Amino acid sequence: MGFLSYVLGPKLYQEYGLDKRLYEPGGLERFGDQILSTLSFMWNISYYTSPLIVTFLYRRGYLVADSISSFVKFTTSIGIIVVISLCIRGFGRSQSRSYVKMIKAIELSKLANSDAEAQRAIRKFDFDFRSWQVDFDANSVQGDGKKKPLVSVSSRDTRQFRFATLPCKLAAYVAIHTFGIRMIYPGYVKILQYYMHAFLVEGRSKLVEEHNAVRYKVKTSDCNEIDSIFVDNRQNGNANGDILVVCSEGNAAYYEVGIMGTPLALKYSVLGWNHPGFAGSSGAPYPDQDRNAIDAILQLAIHRLGFGVENIILYGWSIGGVSALWASNLYPDVKGVILDATFDDVLYLAQSRMPESLAGIVKLGIREYCNLNNVESIQNYNGPILLIRRTEDEIISEDNRIETNRGNYLALTLLKYRYPLIFKTSQLARIKKILSRPLETKNAPLTNDDLCMSRLITYASDQGKSFPMLIGEDYTEETRDQMAEFLLRKHFRDYKSTHCTPLPRDYFDIPWDIPIESGFVFT
Repeated sequence: MGFLSYVLGPKLYQEYGLDKRLYEPGGLERFGDQILSTLSFMWNISYYTSPLIVTFLYRRGYLVADSISSFVKFTTSIGIIVVISLCIRGFGRSQSRSYVKMIKAIELSKLANSDAEAQRAIRKFDFDFRSWQVDFDANSVQGDGKKKPLVSVSSRDTRQFRFATLPCKLAAYVAIHTFGIRMIYPGYVKILQYYMHAFLVEGRSKLVEEHNAVRYKVKTSDCNEIDSIFVDNRQNGNANGDILVVCSEGNAAYYEVGIMGTPLALKYSVLGWNHPGFAGSSGAPYPDQDRNAIDAILQLAIHRLGFGVENIILYGWSIGGVSALWASNLYPDVKGVILDATFDDVLYLAQSRMPESLAGIVKLGIREYCNLNNVESIQNYNGPILLIRRTEDEIISEDNRIETNRGNYLALTLLKYRYPLIFKTSQLARIKKILSRPLETKNAPLTNDDLCMSRLITYASDQGKSFPMLIGEDYTEETRDQMAEFLLRKHFRDYKSTHCTPLPRDYFDIPWDIPIESGFVFT
């Protein structure tokens, strides 16, 4: 059974006869657990340094038949230490009043006829998520408002097999499935999770105690189990509580210490989740698994939590923007998408950090096995979008230069696709120049804004809001320039900060949409 981290809430340990909120293991349990934790840490270190270890052993002549008996003795000794440590820890836990109560609560929750009280009792404890019962299975429902995702033109299924490229494909496969996926998603590395464990426990405790959050284990269509948490603010008297913000974290972030704080400060209902392989979630953060995970999270929001698709905002930070856009492609009727510090295509970030001689293998590996391409996804979503750029971003920019921020290219792709007759060559060049410095919004010409808005409303009221929107065919260059700047400011916002700074509440808002005025047309 998993390790008990803490017991939640002052009323809870009074109700259960517990003396302390934080769980403090006894002497025997602490001793056994320290040995097991040390061995686990050493195993993780050995796993990631195995090429060096094997090379060292080979050069010293240990990888020979005569050394087999020594290796058997060594592994047997380690096995005996593990067994003894498990016994010591198990005996120590059997003497702990808090741990025994947790075991009883878990056993009650596993019963087929367990009532709501038994389920409520288990949520008062925090323990190894592998021992948590599945709360919601995405395989048991059909998605409301969900459409079949469009197949990427760069999908490996469309590529023809060529024997000459087999060595490169093999190298790309090995690279992605060993160190590559861990470079793209550092949060998947077990050593980092080991270091972050105490912070994650503390973060969950704060969410539950201060916001009455409820933790859910969600089973995906590919049988991964996703760790998620929900804060319900529908009954707090604030209109924002009726809107659910689904938060998708970055490549080394977890919901316990991630971006949930910003929408929570604005009293939205919030649903956070961890990528496959992150913290309590099982699996690995490959694109297909991550796509199934965000799909299952949306299914939870709709079928279990009771939110309509039209009342859901998808909020993605950094690489979490990939997940948010995938979800928008599956659920096109969501209220909007907010992308904070998000890039256009992970390929360009990967190539800039790898030797130029490996550019071909990097491209093949990304396109075949980890194609995180927001350029494709953003053109498949026609709803409201807000892009937030960090002007001092050091992760998705080169040398902190704002003109190299990959969010610029994502914004240009979006605007050119949605308004092709406005964003022609000269307007794109002008917008690129504007994006090479922090975007000024305070001194924007309000008269021009009113006129630009009237043009959009008139067109949308007559022709509808489907994209691409063919407005601007008869505009002059000056009018196109006005419209281009106006549309950029409506879809794009600057925040003076680095990549990992928490987003202030003033920068979080429902994405802008073109209003439709029935019975009234601007002239």
